[in-house]
Order: sequence, then structure tokens, then C-alpha cells
Amino acid sequence: SSHFAQTFSTRVRLAASSPRLYPRAPTATAPPLTMAGKSQELIQQLLQAEKEAEALIATAKKNRLAKLKQAKDKAEEDLKAFREEQEQKFQKEMGTKAAADPSAELKGATEEEIRKVKLDYETNKKRTVEYVVSKVLDVTTDLTDTQKQALKFGRV
Repeated sequence: SSHFAQTFSTRVRLAASSPRLYPRAPTATAPPLTMAGKSQELIQQLLQAEKEAEALIATAKKNRLAKLKQAKDKAEEDLKAFREEQEQKFQKEMGTKAAADPSAELKGATEEEIRKVKLDYETNKKRTVEYVVSKVLDVTTDLTDTQKQALKFGRV
């Protein structure tokens, strides 16, 4: 239909510039019904062109929305992949830190200290008991001069 409109437009221009090729019909003798038919035909052409333009615009809008949706979907996929990657990094770091648990490290150090204390105890137990027993049994039966004097004056 746009080809028809273009051809029609070209014929109108040629008719205006060259009256011998396309002689004009006398307007006084042309029946009014023929002119009304041509007007209706032109109106129909305009309406058809408007419909085509609206369809073209609707298609363009639909394509634009489809591209926007596609871009949004792609961005969401990229974001999801990024989040998963960051979550994996986080879990890996947390796993490493959890494996290096400070309480487990402290527990190991405490157990080592307890082991050393028990070893010291076993090593020195016999000598310590002998020393204490020797001091308990080493009682002097002699009185010092001060003690003797205190006894004489009845102060004890």
C-alpha cells in the first residue's frame, strides 16, 4: 500500500508538470460521485498507513521491552553468579578460620602445660617427700637460751 501511495504521488506530480501526458479531467464535467470515491480512497489509504505506523510502533515497543527484559535477566544471572562466588569465598575463609579454632589451640596448649606439670610432679615427688619427712623428723630437743630464760621467769 505504501508503494501505491508513492506511485499515486508520482503521478500527481507528473500530471501537474506535464498536462499532455496526463490530461486533466474537466472539473465541471466530472461527476461529484467520482471525486467523493477518490476522497474515500485517499482516506482509506491514510487510515491504512496509520494502522501500519501504529503496528510498527507497537512492534518497536515490544522489541524494546523484550531487550530490556533480556538485559535485566542477564544482569540478574551475573549478579547471582557473583553472589555465589562471594559466598564460596566467604565459606572457604570461614572454614579455614573454624578449622583454626582458637579454643582448640588453647586446649592443646593447656594439655601440654598439664603434661609438663605432671612430669615435674613425678620427677620431684620422691625428693620432696624425703625432704618434708626429714624436716618433720629433725626435731631438736634442746632449748635455746631465750626459751630457758622464759621458762625461768614463768612467762610461758
